[in-house]
Amino acid sequence: MPTTEPIPRPHEAELRELVDEYRIRCLWFLRHDLYPETREEALRVLRQIERHADRDGFVRAARIRQWLSRDSSRQSVGS
Repeated sequence: MPTTEPIPRPHEAELRELVDEYRIRCLWFLRHDLYPETREEALRVLRQIERHADRDGFVRAARIRQWLSRDSSRQSVGS
């Protein structure tokens, strides 16, 4: 899986919403206008949220990470 692979559209909006919601608590070190653009960046951000967020943030981040992994597997099977 290429590390520069973009985030699939269906998950992009939910990921951005999650980043906005947990930016101050878990992602304070990121620029205020920075959003993950690749799968690698998204996975890194999701891991930070899972580590430092409340239960709801952990569950939402884990769900998005699972979707990203599933979409990645689906694409590699079709290659």
